[in-house]
Amino acid sequence: MFFHVILTSDCNLECKYCFGESLDDFDEEFEKDIEINYDLPRKAIYGVDTLDAFCRKDPECVLTFYGGEPLLGINKLREIMDKVTPKHYMIQTNGLLLDKLESKYVNRFHTILVSIDGEESLTDHYRGAGTFRKVIDNIKLIKQNGFQGELIARVTVMEQTDICKQIRWLLNNNEFSFSSIHWQLNAGFWGNDYKRRNFEEWTRTSYIPGVKQLVEFWVDQMEQKGVVLKLYPLLGIAESLLHEEQKSLMRCGGGWINYAIQTDGYIIPCPTMWGMKKYYLGNIADADPLQLPKIFVEAAPCVNCSILGVCGGRCLYTNITKRWTDEAYEKVCHTVRELVKAVEAQIPRIQELLESEEISIEDFDYLKYNGCEIIP
Repeated sequence: MFFHVILTSDCNLECKYCFGESLDDFDEEFEKDIEINYDLPRKAIYGVDTLDAFCRKDPECVLTFYGGEPLLGINKLREIMDKVTPKHYMIQTNGLLLDKLESKYVNRFHTILVSIDGEESLTDHYRGAGTFRKVIDNIKLIKQNGFQGELIARVTVMEQTDICKQIRWLLNNNEFSFSSIHWQLNAGFWGNDYKRRNFEEWTRTSYIPGVKQLVEFWVDQMEQKGVVLKLYPLLGIAESLLHEEQKSLMRCGGGWINYAIQTDGYIIPCPTMWGMKKYYLGNIADADPLQLPKIFVEAAPCVNCSILGVCGGRCLYTNITKRWTDEAYEKVCHTVRELVKAVEAQIPRIQELLESEEISIEDFDYLKYNGCEIIP
């Protein structure tokens, strides 16, 4: 099982799509049946021995440090890594404090997911002036100090993003080139933002055409260089199609194999479901990680969708909270259908490359449920 360990709800950035939109939607209410505990502790308060005992019950336990910004809880992080021994450690971080964590800890991470949205001007536009430079410097530093795990660019995408341009820049630039990238649409997390934005036109004129270009580029690289780049949305969808999977559950694993541990020790299906009391699934003090309740997408329109077997429902949080109207959210579903179609269209080319042994089916393997949204 995979667990996001939320060390703190504090963050040292004020990103436009998180902090900025939270200010715009500050007074917005959830539906009546969703009760939120707004009094959760800002930092993890449970004992490390409690977490250790919980993790020991699962020989395949994977712990991913999460926030807020998890490195604001660096002392707790060190204490956990000193006393708890899961199968793997991972971290999702904005990267600004990576230089504060000693190499003996950094180099134990199986995977580091670093938030960066593309080239310097775009990243700083979304995340604040100077963010890009500090993040890149810290990435270079940890590599120099011996980090050899997987380093994934964690990209948030919205209207200022040219998806093909930015992903290709992250793959090949003079700063630091990532071999692994995933991206997530900023869509459906807030209630009032759709009407403020230009989401539908951007997806139609920029995002969807850009995704199609990116898929073609991805397969071109297989032909020209014999390499299957770890662009996670493309990789995950192609892997499912090549193996002819008939049904996929939530692709991120949220609610059935990938959970989150709140700062008070309660377990929830996903970090975005912070404080949603109805979906507390137990506490690490007494729960069995292998016997946690499982939550699946079981409502319309997902259950009637022709691509549910590939998509898995996209996002548990947005399905439950329904912050956008059905009509608005259909615009998101359209982007998913177009993404799947774009990858499907390239499967014959990929199969030819497999048959000629220019690439192998093992090239599509990846650690599932590692925090990457296969369906962005």
